[in-house]
Amino acid sequence: MTRKWRPSLWLVLGGALAGTLALSLAGIVALRYLGPEIGFRHAAVLLAAIIGLLTAVLWLMLLRVLLRPVTALAAYAAAMRAPGRETVAPPDHFGTRELHDMGLSVIDMAATLSNRETTVRSFTNHVTHELRTPISTLRAATELLEDSAELSPADRHLVAQIRGAGQQLDRQMEALRQVAAAREADYRGRTRLSAAIEGLAPRHPGLRIVAGSEDAMLPLAREGAEIVFSHLFGNAAGHGAKTVSIDARQEADLLVLTVRDDGRGVSSGNRERIFEPFFTTRRDSGGTGMGLHIVASLLRAHGGRISLEPAADGSGAAFRIEFPQA
Repeated sequence: MTRKWRPSLWLVLGGALAGTLALSLAGIVALRYLGPEIGFRHAAVLLAAIIGLLTAVLWLMLLRVLLRPVTALAAYAAAMRAPGRETVAPPDHFGTRELHDMGLSVIDMAATLSNRETTVRSFTNHVTHELRTPISTLRAATELLEDSAELSPADRHLVAQIRGAGQQLDRQMEALRQVAAAREADYRGRTRLSAAIEGLAPRHPGLRIVAGSEDAMLPLAREGAEIVFSHLFGNAAGHGAKTVSIDARQEADLLVLTVRDDGRGVSSGNRERIFEPFFTTRRDSGGTGMGLHIVASLLRAHGGRISLEPAADGSGAAFRIEFPQA
């Protein structure tokens, strides 16, 4: 970007205020001398037109120097976070020196975040692509070995372990794809709590879902809310829960959801790690350790956050979800 002189913000605002004050004082003085010459009514109309014109000039200056750069920067940020975006050109006008510095910082931050997102997506695509062929080979080899009549019981046990390892790799790849999707997908919108959970009961037939404040409006599109609740319900069912309750309430400028189950809960030694990727206590039963990480990533990408509320061991788990309210 070419370097050029930009006024400072204090100069623009101070000049606008000084100009407004000067116009008012000049109008009073001019009216005093013009009134006796051309009549006070004509003088007042003439001065009002002149002052209005000069005020419009000041307004256009502020519009160009302050409002237009802020609007352009907001539009750039919105375009950068839009799903399926292509190359987005940064604003070419920043107005004051302070807005110029802020604009460059926002553009640099957006580029850094975009590069990180691209790195995560490229890494995920690379890993899943590179592992797809070895996993398919493992699956085919284990199927051939299992059909052999010459295997001893020990060999069959080893083949079963190999098959299980292949299935675990397949689940981990799918979890990686879900994490990438949770970070990139745009689920902005609003949906009622009742609508978000109404289609989830058939997916979790062993759970009784109790929702309070069903009319609460969640600042997430229905698809995003279903992903969040589905993972939480699946996590609860995997830890022996029979009932899950959801409570929604307003706390100051936050919409707070509490998702509580009556399962085995989370031990004190695992409480600090449950949102870490690949951490699971159910590896033997097919757990990937990515469900809660996916939930946290999706909520974080949409301005929310999730945390585990304090609870005694064995009394079930309670998750607190917060959404800032404008």
